[in-house]
Amino acid sequence: MSSMDDEKREMGSSTAGFPTRTSTSRDHVEKELHISPRNSHSSSSSDDSRDSDPLSPLERALTPNLFTEAEQTARPDLTQTQTGTSFATTGSRIPSFEVDFTENDPDDPRSWPLWYRGMITFSVSFATLVVVMYSTSYTSSMPGMMKEFGVESEPVATLGVTMYLLGLAVGSLVLAPLSEIYGRRPVYIGALAAFCLLVLPCALATSLAEVLVVRFFGALAGAAMISNSPGTVSDIVDDSHRALAFSIWSIGPMNGPVVGPVIGGFAAEYLGWRWTNWIVMILAGVAWMMCAMIKETYAPSILKRKAAKMRKETGDDRYWCRYDNHMSLLQLFKVNLSRPFVLSFTEPILWFWNAYIAIIYGILYLCFVAYPLIYSGERGWSQGFTGLSFVGIGVGTMIAIATEPFARRVINSHPKDPETGRPYPEASVSIICFASFLCPIGQIWFSWTATPVTIHWIWPILAGVPFGAGNCLVFIYASNYLAGSYGIYAASALAGNAVVRSALGGTLPLAGPAMYKALTPHWAGTLLGLVQIALIPIPFVFYKWGDRIRARSPMIKQMREDNEKGQKRAARAKRHQERLALERGEIKGDENAVIDVENNAVEKTIEARASEKL
Repeated sequence: MSSMDDEKREMGSSTAGFPTRTSTSRDHVEKELHISPRNSHSSSSSDDSRDSDPLSPLERALTPNLFTEAEQTARPDLTQTQTGTSFATTGSRIPSFEVDFTENDPDDPRSWPLWYRGMITFSVSFATLVVVMYSTSYTSSMPGMMKEFGVESEPVATLGVTMYLLGLAVGSLVLAPLSEIYGRRPVYIGALAAFCLLVLPCALATSLAEVLVVRFFGALAGAAMISNSPGTVSDIVDDSHRALAFSIWSIGPMNGPVVGPVIGGFAAEYLGWRWTNWIVMILAGVAWMMCAMIKETYAPSILKRKAAKMRKETGDDRYWCRYDNHMSLLQLFKVNLSRPFVLSFTEPILWFWNAYIAIIYGILYLCFVAYPLIYSGERGWSQGFTGLSFVGIGVGTMIAIATEPFARRVINSHPKDPETGRPYPEASVSIICFASFLCPIGQIWFSWTATPVTIHWIWPILAGVPFGAGNCLVFIYASNYLAGSYGIYAASALAGNAVVRSALGGTLPLAGPAMYKALTPHWAGTLLGLVQIALIPIPFVFYKWGDRIRARSPMIKQMREDNEKGQKRAARAKRHQERLALERGEIKGDENAVIDVENNAVEKTIEARASEKL
């Protein structure tokens, strides 16, 4: 009896080390029972592209669902009720009536024309750019706003940046779960409309307090693009093109902080500070129209509507899809608002990486206060040309994005994890080790060439190239490392990181004016560069000993146990439904085929694990 239990346990525990066997057994069962495999076109591409897409953990973690696979599986099953000869939708789970995408299905977003999917990628990238650029265009409006409102304290005026970044952080946690219930398109339409309208009070404000409060709530709405747009890109591309599509999408959000001062500087200089808001409102309106014209891309929402349509058209209530069950909104908010903070406070890995990324991010936003002090205050540049001084950072960011194929080859040159077929998470840290030098080099280079004004202006601008490239590489590949390390908890780990990063990125600029005034640009910039140098050991330590550190993480151990339990429940539920369907004669096949496949899976699993131990 114990031996049989052990065999069942071996078969049911689907750890990351046996994804291929589990998938093969399931496909065999479905073939024997004449059930169409789920997402067969995407699964094959996934296997083919494992070695070519090291950013896969990051892309998957940026989708808004913070529930683990085990929690998804543990959701209450539908209660079974029978009336006459048919089953109601509350009980029917007949495999032959499951609604899913077929190959080249026109309803499948990944089967849409390339030009249309490119338009969707551009739309969500542009909308994200508008939301992010509004965080920094504010700095260009500060001088005119302070003069009109009689505000003398520059740190008080800088609170507009702080409130906006905090709004983005909180909004990502609040708005993210809504797409699981309503889909991405309704969230985009509602959130972007609210964002666009909330720019209006800032443009017509009569006091700084009004601006600060409204900017926070505007960021809450705009955060929908931060949390959901990476998921939209994932919806419409297959695994083999994910890295390319993700790089194209990231052009918008990565360059948003640079575009803000450039546009805002000329607007404030020639049209007045209020026009920094009017321009954002116009661009937000364009982004809203672009996102309103695209179709729904979220597969669960599409399949639920498709199943409902088939039930209505055929009058047969047995049609269903695997996404018919969903958590209540209260449950979704509970997980989204609690788990990221629990992980951030209890996981030592996140203590170091949250601190590292947050400080790098905070110093980047401190530049949006320091650059105007240098170029407008010391060099006497106009507001418009001061905005152009950020071009160096933008060029560095674009270079980092363009080198993604090279970074991919570097990562894939590392040893592969036999359980996943992909490089170990520490392979991504190799890129961060290189980027960790670029950040302080750019920072110190800028601090010692920005003044005196006798030094040509091109040199401090060129310092932004390594600085921008380093920041971009740190954000992308450090996030990918966290996603690869925490697996099913990756979305929660990144959500907590976003909160910490935005909090420090919003508060550190408050000290900028006083620090640069007290220490002078030379030593203030040098201090920041030394802080970044002091952080360099963090990526090197994790690159060398990261696997040992991860092995001792309590949460990662719990993650593996939960994943095994969830796979066991899913396997038992699937076998039970298949047997019920066979007994009713609703699908063709032989029950012995199911039992044979299960026994075969057990034997292969035991043999594989025995060979690994040897």
